[in-house]
Amino acid sequence: MLMRLSQISDTARSMIRTLISLLALMAVSACGASTDLSEIPEQNGAMPVYAIGHSQKIKIVGSSTVAPFATTVAEHFGASSDYPAPIVETTGTGGGFKIFCDGIGPDEPSIVNASRRIKAGELALCAEAGIAPPLEIKIGYDGIVLANTKTGPELDLTKAHIFTALAANLPDGKGGWIKNPHRTWQDVDPALPETRILVSGPPPTSGTRDAFAEIAMETGALSFPQMQALRDTDPIAFSARAREVRNDGAWIDSGENDSSIINTLLRNQDSVGVLGYSFLEQNADRVKAAKIGGVEPSFENISSGIYGVSRSMYFYVKIENQSLVPGLVDYVSEFTEEDAWGPDGYLIDKGLIPLLPDARVAMRATAIDALTGSKSPPPSEHDLSLPQTDANQPDE
Repeated sequence: MLMRLSQISDTARSMIRTLISLLALMAVSACGASTDLSEIPEQNGAMPVYAIGHSQKIKIVGSSTVAPFATTVAEHFGASSDYPAPIVETTGTGGGFKIFCDGIGPDEPSIVNASRRIKAGELALCAEAGIAPPLEIKIGYDGIVLANTKTGPELDLTKAHIFTALAANLPDGKGGWIKNPHRTWQDVDPALPETRILVSGPPPTSGTRDAFAEIAMETGALSFPQMQALRDTDPIAFSARAREVRNDGAWIDSGENDSSIINTLLRNQDSVGVLGYSFLEQNADRVKAAKIGGVEPSFENISSGIYGVSRSMYFYVKIENQSLVPGLVDYVSEFTEEDAWGPDGYLIDKGLIPLLPDARVAMRATAIDALTGSKSPPPSEHDLSLPQTDANQPDE
């Protein structure tokens, strides 16, 4: 595979040209004084090309929720194909898009994992780097759970409970705002346990945080008439108010890796963690999940949409890198094989909740066709991010 010099930085291009000139001067010196410098061909600006080795690894960044699935596929891909296993780096969804949209080339990420759809600003960031709207591949569903240790209290929360417990400021009923005064879950609702509110969750760069804020916090905020009125008059101000979490110790940003949240729960019986369903599945012997509105997060409840805090998961492919990174199409093919993402595939053991059969067939066909040049991704796949509410999750 080939890469044009125009795809690397101006600094690198200048260094290469300088090296070429030095080599030319050395050749002139070796030929003796009778050689006329005018006989040396002038550089015409044509860019040399570089061969990409077969050992070039696919680079993947992004969501910590999608990372376990990507890592498992990478391991299978490396073991069953002629290509090396891709490198999977956990950066969070937002951080992943920033890195992904930095440029084109074999040393840049070819794939970004995401626990939400790409945003308009991220598409613009990619466009500034000359990257076309990336190929969107929806891989399945995940639930966002509030978990605590097995020995901790049983929790059955509503979205109104979640907002009331975690919002930085609450409506005072008079058109103003007060700092959240609640210290225990029982302060939120007398029926809840008398344990302090101590929630560990992902940082703002995480797609899990984005989805949690939109699905749980914003929906829960609408239990207050003042918040309903604010949404009707100023949707931007409403979203900002509803999504702002406490900074008084009741909420703690715990990094991009959900494993660190699991460790926090095991150390502190009062602690509750916000994490993806797949991590709950992998640690079911140590932690348990709260019910949301009386519904427990389970494979069946999430896939059917009954569980109220569920979302779609994706990965995005940089189409320009298809000709620069060996095996990119093959990796996408491996991920979308039935024995990987199907109902009996190896990703089910990691907690993946699959798409419906027709959706899997259509998604695989669209992805392979787009990467092999048969057709371009449908423009509708790259519209603004759809709201991830319980009205459209899952959306098959």
